[in-house]
Formats: sequence, structure tokens, C-alpha cells
Amino acid sequence: MNEKTTETMLFRMPRERSTASEVLISVYESMREKGYDPINQIVGYLISGDPTYITSYNNARYRICSLQRDELVEELVRFYIQAQDAAAAINGDGADKR
Repeated sequence: MNEKTTETMLFRMPRERSTASEVLISVYESMREKGYDPINQIVGYLISGDPTYITSYNNARYRICSLQRDELVEELVRFYIQAQDAAAAINGDGADKR
């Protein structure tokens, strides 16, 4: 039967997943706040896959584990290459010296 309801239905948009950039920045900040060397700890995690390299403070461990490690590496490489391209443009280096 077609029953009409007078109740309002709620529609909830699924929360978008955090980007790799957002995760890396928040994990970096959490590691720094706890007194760790964030670069060494994140590298340890990326190489080994062992989440214990990352603090659980501020849900940093959960956040970094929500993404695949290759997504994080891809973001790091993308950021590095874009920074190199921007520096070359500022310095007027037209030729790619990589």
C-alpha cells in the first residue's frame, strides 16, 4: 500500500573522507605536540606499516590508518614535485634540471 507519512525524513550526506594532505598535517601536529620527531615517525610508519610509530593522541593513529600508505606517499611526492616546479618558476629555471 502507498501510505503517506507526515514525518520529515532526514537526509545525511556521508562525511567525506579526509584528504591525505589533511591527515598528514594533523598527524604531524599531533606528533610534534607529544614531543616526537614527526618526520622520523611518519617515515617509520610509511616504510614498515606499523601504526605504533604514530601516537594515538588526537586520534592521529586512527586517522593515518584510514588511508592506504600509497595514498600518503603519492601526496608527499605530489607536494614535493609541485614545490620544485614552483621554485623553478620563481628562479626562472626554464629547463628541468631534475
